[in-house]
Amino acid sequence: MAAVGKGCRVARLVGHRGHWALARLLPLRDAAGGDDIFLIQASTSLEKLKVLCEEDEENVNPSILIKLYTQAILDMTYYEENKLVDEDFPEDTSLPKVKELITILSEPEVVVKETDLYAKHSDMLGTELLECLYWRRGALLYMYCHTVTEREEWQSTNIGVLRKCLTDGINYLLQMFKFRCPLQLNEDVSFQDMDTAKLLSEGVFSDTHLLAMMYSGEMCYWGLKYCVNEDSENCDIDINGPGTSSTSLEESLDFREIGEKILRKYISICEGPLKGQSWNTTNAKQILDFFQHCHH
Repeated sequence: MAAVGKGCRVARLVGHRGHWALARLLPLRDAAGGDDIFLIQASTSLEKLKVLCEEDEENVNPSILIKLYTQAILDMTYYEENKLVDEDFPEDTSLPKVKELITILSEPEVVVKETDLYAKHSDMLGTELLECLYWRRGALLYMYCHTVTEREEWQSTNIGVLRKCLTDGINYLLQMFKFRCPLQLNEDVSFQDMDTAKLLSEGVFSDTHLLAMMYSGEMCYWGLKYCVNEDSENCDIDINGPGTSSTSLEESLDFREIGEKILRKYISICEGPLKGQSWNTTNAKQILDFFQHCHH
């Protein structure tokens, strides 16, 4: 009976969140003309969620509800992120929008925490969805910083905001590598594909993991170039989502140390097991050279 009670509580909790998401989705779908594939997918997930919450709340697996809600959030916010990118992150309105999307992408972890059913978020969300939530937040902040660092007047007068965005973005991306255990290479075990085994031993399970390395390295470069003398405590802009499970988001970063470590690893992978696979290391090497000759 206790398990049934908890299942009903989760169904009501997630169902409430689903109603909120649907209310947000409808005007987006109308503005897009009803033919955006990601908004259609989000709508489908939310309709399934509604049926499960209302018709079978006593028997449905809570993890299924959370995953449907999370997938809807990922699809809906992807549409909104693409719109921001297409509009080149409008200077007057993009930062509040970025903060809002970070908060929404943190919602699934908030829900998991409120259900209090699992010790680890990955037990309910699954590793891939959890990695995706951190990737999307980190990549959004990367794209935002990539745009605003090209606006000399903006970045010179908003250094604290830039540092905060870079620090949080790097931490989101690095958090992606903490949800799976790298493969342990053992001399007593043979692998048919040693290149793949080496990738897995470095914690690289997809192209997204490799992109996260390069994005992190670039953000460390911007941090050292533009923000090295800025005290992060001077910035009162909070862009962390409430569901953030990594306490390291509050900590200051050593942009040079982290950048050098992650880019050396990126280059080693691209020129090792992925050699000949069209992964470019030119920019990574240029950034490493900057780190070595920068005297901040």
